[in-house]
Amino acid sequence: MATDMQKLIGTSEEDDEEGMEMDVKEEDDDDESGEKLSHVAATPIMVRIDGVMPVSSSNNNHRFQQHQQIQEAGTPGGGGARRCRPLEEKERTKLRERHRRAITARILAGLRRHGNYNLRVRADINDVIAALAREAGWVVLPDGTTFPSRSQPQGSRHTGAPVATSSSHMGQQQIPPASLKGVGSGYQSSVEYNECRMKGVYMPNSSPYDISTSARSQTSPMMGDGGEQTESHPLIGGSINAIDDKQVVDVPPKLPERDFSSTRYVPVYVMLPLGVLNMKCELVDPDGLLKQLRVLKSVNVDGVAVDCWWGIVEGHVPQEYNWNGYKRLFQMVRELKLKLQVIMSFHECGGNVGDDVCIPLPHWVAEIGRSNPDIFFTDREGRRNPECLSWGIDKERVLRGRTAVEVYFDYMRSFRIEFNDFFEDGIITMIQIGLGPCGELRYPSCPVKHGWRYPGIGEFQCYDQYLLRSLRKAAEARGHSFWARSPDNAGSYNSRPHETGFFCDGGDYDGYYGRFFLNWYCRVLVDHGDRVLSLAKLAFEGTCIAAKLSGIHWWYKTASHAAEMTAGFYNPCNRDGYAAILSILKKHGAALNFTCAELHMLNHHEDFQEALADPEGLVWQVLNAAWDVCVSVVNENALPCHDRAGYNKILDDAKPPTDPDGRHFSSFTYLRLNPHLMERHNFMEFEQFVKRMHGDVVQV
Repeated sequence: MATDMQKLIGTSEEDDEEGMEMDVKEEDDDDESGEKLSHVAATPIMVRIDGVMPVSSSNNNHRFQQHQQIQEAGTPGGGGARRCRPLEEKERTKLRERHRRAITARILAGLRRHGNYNLRVRADINDVIAALAREAGWVVLPDGTTFPSRSQPQGSRHTGAPVATSSSHMGQQQIPPASLKGVGSGYQSSVEYNECRMKGVYMPNSSPYDISTSARSQTSPMMGDGGEQTESHPLIGGSINAIDDKQVVDVPPKLPERDFSSTRYVPVYVMLPLGVLNMKCELVDPDGLLKQLRVLKSVNVDGVAVDCWWGIVEGHVPQEYNWNGYKRLFQMVRELKLKLQVIMSFHECGGNVGDDVCIPLPHWVAEIGRSNPDIFFTDREGRRNPECLSWGIDKERVLRGRTAVEVYFDYMRSFRIEFNDFFEDGIITMIQIGLGPCGELRYPSCPVKHGWRYPGIGEFQCYDQYLLRSLRKAAEARGHSFWARSPDNAGSYNSRPHETGFFCDGGDYDGYYGRFFLNWYCRVLVDHGDRVLSLAKLAFEGTCIAAKLSGIHWWYKTASHAAEMTAGFYNPCNRDGYAAILSILKKHGAALNFTCAELHMLNHHEDFQEALADPEGLVWQVLNAAWDVCVSVVNENALPCHDRAGYNKILDDAKPPTDPDGRHFSSFTYLRLNPHLMERHNFMEFEQFVKRMHGDVVQV
């Protein structure tokens, strides 16, 4: 038999066990019985190849005793009786498994050698099938559940036919949603998936976990005899509680849903993690990122957004640019047929809300700052903020013979030359220009590192020598040289408007000097945006550019709007502080990225009612002012959003239901790709959100 086995499988048993680790389910109890049989038998048992036991009167009684001992040994304690499998049947089972194991090994070798499949060394036939299914565009979960990666056609929904799965009784699976872990298209195994630290599972809308009519008919009854434990059901969003030996399903009430089918198509992009590249401009986890991008692609996300950090690309020597990591990333995006939004990030990363990495300004800039700290924004106490360069040096040659604006332009021009084919192919759809802290066109008036806490009004940031010189020139041109100073009664970072003489009702902000100072302070901001956007338009001709504004909504219901003023938005109750900014965007054909669309969901104005915040009023003012002058509006969420209520608010802002002109966002960027987004329930909500943004029909 050993010789026949060698001829059949063509390899040794040791090689098979080293090359493959098949999860073959065998009857362990029978194996134990076979081992005991060899010890109990006093005489050898003759077995024919066909499995028929020869009968002999001389050993019938002895064999009967052996059979009794085997049955008693079948269960712990000898209390149960089990069928005794003949030894030749066990040998045949092992032979068949080794034969399948050898075939699988050859299949794996061929796929690795000729198909470039990334299969683990100890993969089994299930991994082979799963890899081929994923190559064909299907999603395969670790439990074997298989379904199309894209939404099911609408015609099939009306037929009531169940979605194709790997099991005909899928509806009877009792797997709690919290324990379901799987992967989207592109994952090769659950091992690789766990390495990506995604705790949940992507489930498209057309997955077998939808509560369809056919699925309901296959599920267990909602009421019935049950135990005392609370159970989670895979097809029901509530819980099953045991009351009086009955299972009662607690289903959460449905939220009223607005129908977004046939509405305007709004592209959806996903912002990549801040630390997707290291300081050497290398991708940190290219394989894990590729898998995540494939999952996003499977739900029809239009593209991704990524920061191009000045501190990484030009980090060591002026005008020496390292784009290596971005080349690899962009090529990955191109191969998946996704689009790109790129942010020219001229600020440092770290210390703000949501920052989980630290990317400082270039080293050579920091060296200049040590000898000339006035290149950074400065507050009244003389504290420097190295988050970004002061706008006072936009036209000062203090950066190794270049002005700040020239440095920005050289960087953008290098990017355009390096990735020109991505522009020509239409893969890069928008370039957002960093204009200040966090990439936003504003002063760094609320730095957490200097002690600011919400809802403080912040402080003016104009005390470096270059901006003070500009203020002095403006005062002299006005004929009032004694106005060449900053307000001395504007409070500190955490002051309230009514606590200051400048921002209180009837305060100095509305006097002659106050209006002069605030006009100059705001004009510096607008001029900076004008200069940088004009050069960005030149560098990225033919591609949409954008500028980002932050929604500073606290103290919006006061007369002075103090928090907006310290940030550079001269927007008191009797003046439109955003009109000048929008006119600059209109001039250069730039889009507005406004990040206050969903902030009222944070309940800041409820927790701090004395802050007199009004995010909805601010949104109404800015968005309508932009649309009135025909400036396109793009948007991103300021803080993480995973719930239906938050998504619905974003949708209402993106596609206002009562707008008579049908105005809408040009695109939306979701912040950001992380393990929480990939959790099963969160990703299901995100997929529904994408469909509504696209104007698709959503089955509720």
